[in-house]
Amino acid sequence: MSLALLRSRALSGMQAPEVAVEVHVANGLPAFSLVGLPEVEVREARDRVRAAILSSGFEFPARRITVNLAPADLPKESGRFDLPIALGILIAAGALDAPAADRLEFAGELSLTGALRPVRGALPMALGARGAGRSFVLPAASAAEAVMAGGMDIFAATSLLDVCAHLCGQSSLPRAVPSELAAREDPPDLADVRGQFEARRALEVAAAGRHSLLMTGPPGTGKSMLAARFVGLLPDMDEAEALETAAVLSGAGLFDPSGLGRRPFRAPHHSASAAALVGGGAVPRPGEISLAHNGVLFLDELPEFERRVLEALREPLETGHVTISRASHRAEFPARFQLIAAMNPCPCGHLGDPSGRCRCTPDQIARYRARLSGPLLDRIDLQVTVPPLSEKALTAGPGESSAQVRQRVAVAYAAQCARQGKANRMLEAGDIERHCPLSDAARTLLAQAMARLGLSARAYHRCLKVARTIADLAAREVIDAADVAEAVKYRRSLDGTGRLGTHPERGQDC
Repeated sequence: MSLALLRSRALSGMQAPEVAVEVHVANGLPAFSLVGLPEVEVREARDRVRAAILSSGFEFPARRITVNLAPADLPKESGRFDLPIALGILIAAGALDAPAADRLEFAGELSLTGALRPVRGALPMALGARGAGRSFVLPAASAAEAVMAGGMDIFAATSLLDVCAHLCGQSSLPRAVPSELAAREDPPDLADVRGQFEARRALEVAAAGRHSLLMTGPPGTGKSMLAARFVGLLPDMDEAEALETAAVLSGAGLFDPSGLGRRPFRAPHHSASAAALVGGGAVPRPGEISLAHNGVLFLDELPEFERRVLEALREPLETGHVTISRASHRAEFPARFQLIAAMNPCPCGHLGDPSGRCRCTPDQIARYRARLSGPLLDRIDLQVTVPPLSEKALTAGPGESSAQVRQRVAVAYAAQCARQGKANRMLEAGDIERHCPLSDAARTLLAQAMARLGLSARAYHRCLKVARTIADLAAREVIDAADVAEAVKYRRSLDGTGRLGTHPERGQDC
């Protein structure tokens, strides 16, 4: 046979489209051509495949070899196509008889010795193969990840020779089994934080309703410490969330099968680019906001990020996904993350300190705050001040533990799922009308707050969502005035003192 056809998978965002690996071996001067829009890593497969075939004891055909990766308009990247290309050459050259190859899909990078190296994206590829009703042959290091797709056979191979023996019927590749989950390490405990009761309450509300949170305060008041303990307040992921998060991490090559079900916590440095945060590349890959899917994205020193980087967060915060478009490619990634951010009230960080340590001019403070646009702040549900602590607060005993707060959060979140099937943050305008009933006093107070604070329609709806979460924590079906008052309090302006700011048009305290 001079023609062979095998199947593999590419990665396109969160999808793994099927790729037909067609290999033709013909008479003529020795040549090795790869076509089908291959990236550099794929074109380099020619040298890896030749060395792997020779190292495995086969004769490399001294003929004209043409490899086509179809469809031709789909970009192909990484070394995942090494294994099907090598098998296709052996089958087309008559060195290997593989009648069972039609029922299998293959992916794996070959070393020069013929050993198989792991590939990224094993879980999305396995999900695609499961939909096509085929089994998958993968490197042993990737098979433990792919087996989580379930409903199909995943064969774990260590070398090209092992795969050839399996296809010939001389021996059988072992079926992969799920890895044992590692013992879950307890995250830092909220009881370690002294004082800061308002910030602790804001963390609880944010965790219960999946709301975004911005903490403002001087250096050393515990903002980063609070953020690090936020993950410990969130309820466990369900199976669908865990698999979706694992698929995103797998596509980036960052997934550890033993850590299935752990909520991600991503904390990029403020020097991160827009592509690093949102995703990008010639063949788009997920950025930090997608790697934090169903978890937490912590941005410390928020104003130090570039303005265009922060503006790129606006759409994902609203929609829960991000679309990356290139001239020849378009990919969509999920980005349903919780934003926890921290910042200083001024460039030196000591605005409002009773000792008068701050020497920042009003112009410097204005420029510093102007790095955060109004539309971005409008999309952050909770804004809270983290003030300096007194000696008495520092020496006081520990407060509530993460376990105690997480129990209340879990009950409130379960109530949301039973009522509307999703977190309060994800409520649409029509959902708000149905699921956020207000008492007469609450309705009056919210109307006054909207008029006095000049809230936008988005801010109005976000206040209602936060008030709904506060009511859920108190096990109330109807939102009352106290719930609205607390929600409005979290819409405070960034004046660095913990007081509400001044309305820009009315010139009065809000």
